[in-house]
Amino acid sequence: MIGRPVPKIEKAAIYKLFILAPIVLSLLSCGELGTPTPTDSGITGQALVGPVCPVVIEEKDCSDQPYQATITVNSLEGREIVRFKTDEQGNFNIPLPPGEYILHPETPPDKPLPFAEEQRFTVLPGEYTRLTVLFDSGIR
Repeated sequence: MIGRPVPKIEKAAIYKLFILAPIVLSLLSCGELGTPTPTDSGITGQALVGPVCPVVIEEKDCSDQPYQATITVNSLEGREIVRFKTDEQGNFNIPLPPGEYILHPETPPDKPLPFAEEQRFTVLPGEYTRLTVLFDSGIR
């Protein structure tokens, strides 16, 4: 029918469509929503803590020991990309897209030690970058 008024329900639905559609499309075009995590690039490595002996004794193994740690990977701008916990042997294997990052080892809450320095690193396409995270135990 020509000249038939559009019911209010249809007007509301059309209004929502015109308002929500551009928002959804802009979010999808950001690249972060729906971007799959790569499996062919990232970081792999181990967290260690040392020294473990105040005095080196020949009969005792005083080498750095595996350390279960919490580690954050940040963008160069400081945005958190991923936070993870190493396994009991300090090992980690984290997929990441190629790019430059900062590895931020977390110090245990309410404790100054063990402590490890941040590391800047690069992930190349199709490769896992090997990192060693050395935590200072404070033992001297």
